[in-house]
Order: sequence, then structure tokens, then C-alpha cells
Amino acid sequence: MTQWQRKTPLEWLTFINKEVKVVAAEKHTYEGWVLTVDPVSANILLANPLGNGKVQISAVFGHAVQDVEVLSEADETMKEKLAHLFVPEESQTYSQEELESKKNSLKNWLEKNHIPVKEQGESQTTLCVAGVLTIDPPYRPEDCSSSNEIILSRIQGLIQGYLAVQ
Repeated sequence: MTQWQRKTPLEWLTFINKEVKVVAAEKHTYEGWVLTVDPVSANILLANPLGNGKVQISAVFGHAVQDVEVLSEADETMKEKLAHLFVPEESQTYSQEELESKKNSLKNWLEKNHIPVKEQGESQTTLCVAGVLTIDPPYRPEDCSSSNEIILSRIQGLIQGYLAVQ
């Protein structure tokens, strides 16, 4: 067992969001920002921003790690980038005004196309279509739910088409 593998999860936690140089077996070296360290295998996941909006991800097996040298600490901007690497764009947050606008726009479009829709819920944020389907914020096809698969599929298709022309 290597010295790296003997560390505790709390010790590995101190490497998160730091730029490191890892020396592994056979003198291979890896550099990058530590995203995480697996607490079971001691594997290190490194991220290297490539500058064109893409990121190279590397994994270094814990049993091969011989030395880890901290090169620098992440500033707030880099911490934010690292924290959101694996978060899909669709999961961005919207202001109350944006959500209200999206809801009203979709509701008006559905009504214009003769689809019965009303607002429901305590804060009137959920749209209810024909009493059998609900659309939760932020009002995308994947935010629809219904026990009727046919209606669900058709409304999701309509919303997909609606969003494509927005």
C-alpha cells in the first residue's frame, strides 16, 4: 500500500480544487485540478481546461500514485468552473421573473392551440394540461409528468416544437 493510499478521506479532501502534479508508477506525471479522490480506491480525478470551453479529464489510479505536489490553489472563478463541470446547461437557475415569463408564454401558446391548461399549486407555478398532465418549472419536455403515456409523449413533443421556435 502506497503512502497516498494510507491517507484518510479528510486528508484527500484538502487536495480538492487545487492544481497538482502527480507522480505515478514508472515516473509518469500528470498535472491538473483535483476534482475528487475516490475514498475506496484512492483514485484521483483531474481536470485540465483546454481553453475552448472543453475540459480534459484524467484519472490516476490510487495504487500507482507515488507523490502529489500542490502547485496552486483555485480562485473563486476556477472553483465555480470545477463545481459546474458535470452540471448540464439545462439545470441552470432562473429568476422568478424568468420562470413567470416562461410559464405565461407556454400557457398562452398552449391555449392558442386549443389545449386546456390552468395553473395549479400553492404558488401557481405548475401548469396542468387537461387535468391529466403537469408541467413544473422551468417548463421543458422533461418537466412534464402524467400517468397517461400517450398524452405525456404528445405534450412533450409539442413543447419540444414550441421551444425549437423560441
